[in-house]
Amino acid sequence: MSPNRDRPWLIRTYSGHSSARASNALYRSNLAKGQTGLSVAFDLPTQTGYDSDHPLARGEVGKVGVPISHIDDMECLFQEIPLDKMNTSMTINATAAWLLSLYIATAERQGSTSVALTGTTQNDIVKEYLSRGTFVFPPEASMRLTSEMVAYTVDHAPRWNPINICSYHLQEAGATPVQEIAYAMANAISVLDRVRENEEVDDETLSRIFGRISFFLNAGIRFVEEMCKCRAMTRLWAEIGRDRYGISDEKMLRLRYGVQVNSLGLTEAQPENNIVRIALEALGVTLSKRARTRSLQLPAWNEALGLPRPWDQQLSLRTQQILAYETDLLEYEDLFDGSHVVEKLTAELLSTAREELQTVLDMGGAVVAVENAYMKQRLVESHTKRLRAIESGELVVVGVNEYQETVESPLVEGGSESILKVDESAEREQIESLEAFRNRRNSDEASRALRLLEDTVKSGANIMPVSIEAAKAGVTTGEWSEVLRNIFGEYRAPTGVAAASASSGHEASAEVERVRARVDDVSSRLGRRLKILVGKPGLDGHSNGAEQIAVKARDVGMEVVYDGIRLTPQEIVQSARDEGVHIIGLSILSGSHCVLVVDVVEQLRRAGLGEIPVVVGGIIPGDDAEELKKAGVVRVYTPKDFDLTRIMSEIVDVVSELNAV
Repeated sequence: MSPNRDRPWLIRTYSGHSSARASNALYRSNLAKGQTGLSVAFDLPTQTGYDSDHPLARGEVGKVGVPISHIDDMECLFQEIPLDKMNTSMTINATAAWLLSLYIATAERQGSTSVALTGTTQNDIVKEYLSRGTFVFPPEASMRLTSEMVAYTVDHAPRWNPINICSYHLQEAGATPVQEIAYAMANAISVLDRVRENEEVDDETLSRIFGRISFFLNAGIRFVEEMCKCRAMTRLWAEIGRDRYGISDEKMLRLRYGVQVNSLGLTEAQPENNIVRIALEALGVTLSKRARTRSLQLPAWNEALGLPRPWDQQLSLRTQQILAYETDLLEYEDLFDGSHVVEKLTAELLSTAREELQTVLDMGGAVVAVENAYMKQRLVESHTKRLRAIESGELVVVGVNEYQETVESPLVEGGSESILKVDESAEREQIESLEAFRNRRNSDEASRALRLLEDTVKSGANIMPVSIEAAKAGVTTGEWSEVLRNIFGEYRAPTGVAAASASSGHEASAEVERVRARVDDVSSRLGRRLKILVGKPGLDGHSNGAEQIAVKARDVGMEVVYDGIRLTPQEIVQSARDEGVHIIGLSILSGSHCVLVVDVVEQLRRAGLGEIPVVVGGIIPGDDAEELKKAGVVRVYTPKDFDLTRIMSEIVDVVSELNAV
């Protein structure tokens, strides 16, 4: 082994589920297996600022991450894990200031200080409006929270990355490499411009802030292109630092980024193929020393089936360790310096990304491009193009639209045992724990902390110091967020669907034309246009699938009602009544389908609308699909159902049969 071998990147797995205690056990197990950093997944109520006992949290507690309602939860999460020695990444955005406050307060309980802490809060609210959907407040208020947190940490937590510009989810929403580069940079510029307005931020402080901004990228299966994307971003970031902000310190100009490799391309069909995909995608961000990631987390091979088990996460961990410790990858200088192919592709991506970035800046920057839906529309269009290419066979996905012949996989022989299912008792136990915490805390101290928080927000002062004190006083996640909701209000982002068309710039296939003709015929028999309501009940913000269904339904001639994310079952039922829809399509990716879908079906019946058929799409295990059908759902679609035209045809069948037309 070479004595000059480079130090490996931080090795993480993105994890958390059920409860703080269960997640703590998982973290300590992963660390014992050689993981070198933590990456915390929070559940949807925590991400969107609700306590576990809030009505909107029903069915969502502990499903896609760990529930953290107060400081005792956070302390339990990191029990026996010294925070002054751990590098922790927290995937949290709308409530990032609060979760970092809880983290700092917990570190102080351990006897440490914020100055000693190393890690990252994602804190990237712009991409939440575009892709992931866990925003709460309007863009202007959110940017204030983000900038205050950045300004606070530069001195009080100087080793902490206060924001992780997350283009990962842009690619999951359909972004091309050019869009991923351009929109990530536009996002970073919007934050830096806002921070620079602060009177306390001088040139020296701005340079340190620039150096603490990190990025979180996606790495897809086209790993040569992904490598060149990273090299292009490295150059563009330094260029922005020098030209726009006057940064001259080369150390501060480095692009510091972490990576999760692509989940968009993971397949439910022949899921064992994902093991190879994940390993190849990791190469795209490790092969080139000049653009090598600083931290890496790999998804589990069976994430398209459901929540991974500890063994599945171990396989992802071992994949990284083999790459870092067994191969000779880290023993050489950059393998691609001087490659005319790599230089040409990097230059092309850089040039085109500059143009797209300038388009966004010319319209007023990333926040304006969120509010006018420009970036969202572009992402929906790109995602539509990708799905259309899979549907037509132009883009080959092995095991999905080509090479579908297979023998039964021994990895999934266990059926429902091949994934981890969160015990339904976890939600009840979390709520009981929350009630016990409220009963034992000092209510007067919590009330005073909330009043001080309100006064501080209204005064325009930095929210971080009072939030840390609120955490120590026993304020809960929901209480902290409620103060801000009452001041800032809530926000519903544009869906990007209205301006998109699945056949835009592309001649419709014969199959699409056939379905259109059927929609016209059924509409004529119904006496009005066939109308579908596409709904996302609960707190799940991943709207890509729902958006594509809405676009495709409009493309085949249906009238579409789609109001975006985060609807209650009651709101969906009321919309179905008001709009007079013929069918409802529900999309849920958070694992809460058995609760929320059944709620919608039962409330339709109570409202006298039980004749409206319901179809469901999401990551739904086979056993759950059967339960949903027993409850009254007429069709269940999962990631293997990539042919959206076929889905539209089956929706026409359902409406035609139930209406006898």
